[in-house]
Amino acid sequence: MKRIITLVLILITSTMASQTIIDLKKTPTTKGWKVVDDVVMGGRSSGTFEISEEGYGKFYGEVSLENNGGFSSVRYDVEPLKVGPKSKIQVRLKGDGKTYQFRVKANKQDYYSYITIFKTTGDWQNLEFVLADLHPTFRGRKLDLPNFDQNTIEELRFLIGNKKAQQFELLLESIKIIP
Repeated sequence: MKRIITLVLILITSTMASQTIIDLKKTPTTKGWKVVDDVVMGGRSSGTFEISEEGYGKFYGEVSLENNGGFSSVRYDVEPLKVGPKSKIQVRLKGDGKTYQFRVKANKQDYYSYITIFKTTGDWQNLEFVLADLHPTFRGRKLDLPNFDQNTIEELRFLIGNKKAQQFELLLESIKIIP
């Protein structure tokens, strides 16, 4: 009986293991990543996403406030990923000491995103974002909708838009879902 219980616990634990969405250090690629800047609304910010010499994803550029601009973002579209009510997203990254947003969309056709704000330290960080803590926003305004309560994710995004002109650089190593 003790052996059966142990086997059941092993099975439960193994099905609850994290799921790697992307590991740029193991598989360096820009495929699936797309930069979206404020130029879509007439702004002048410019971001780039490429693989660094060390093999990390490198999102960098300059945020401009000209022409009512002020943001740059990089998104990664995925096939629908199953998530649960307590799921977390774990990101390994290295920033430049600036504040960024992490965003998800349950459906890439939605007009709004669920977001959280995080500050980088200049060192490598392992950040965890509880999906249920992400709140819905559209064009910088918090919406009167519930926090993330969906069962899939179809888009991941990093955005910088701190209401000031600035250069930025964010290195990405990996993104995982933790059930």
